[in-house]
Amino acid sequence: MKRTPFGAWPCSIARAVDLLGDWWTPLVLREAVFGVRRFEEFQRHLGIGRNVLAQRLNRLVDEGLMDRVPYQDRPLRHEYVLTTKGRDFFPVLAAIIAWGDTWLSDDSGAPVVLRHRTCGHETQAVVACAECGDALRIEDMEALAGPGLPTDIADLAVASGRFRTRAAAGVPAAEGEPAAAAADSP
Repeated sequence: MKRTPFGAWPCSIARAVDLLGDWWTPLVLREAVFGVRRFEEFQRHLGIGRNVLAQRLNRLVDEGLMDRVPYQDRPLRHEYVLTTKGRDFFPVLAAIIAWGDTWLSDDSGAPVVLRHRTCGHETQAVVACAECGDALRIEDMEALAGPGLPTDIADLAVASGRFRTRAAAGVPAAEGEPAAAAADSP
């Protein structure tokens, strides 16, 4: 079955799924977050085929989430190190862990517990508002047409009631925002 590419869609979720949407890629990133750097270690920890692992690592390097760094000259061998972009994926993994612990753990409890070294406490991810710090709950959210949403899609999303415009929500238009996205909803 041919996979539909989402990399050019005007949706951050679609673009992320295009990059991370198979089951191996987030697991490769999980291993890197927890200190795995070498091909053989990834393969041993994941039980993944060499060809699949090579494809996933190459894609993560191509997309800028990891760097391939030589650690031996003869023969030439590389290790894989998270870049800033790759390290910024950690909160996503932490949120997945928290959700999985809540909804998918059995009676024995969480398979992995995260400890915040700074304060010394065991913790879990909480997705919170960057402004007020309140936890984000679906009941408290609304989608506004943003500056990166093409005008034709913004018009349809606003007309169908899926999104509101910034103006209709009482929010100033963002710099560079398309006129249709900034206008009041019909």
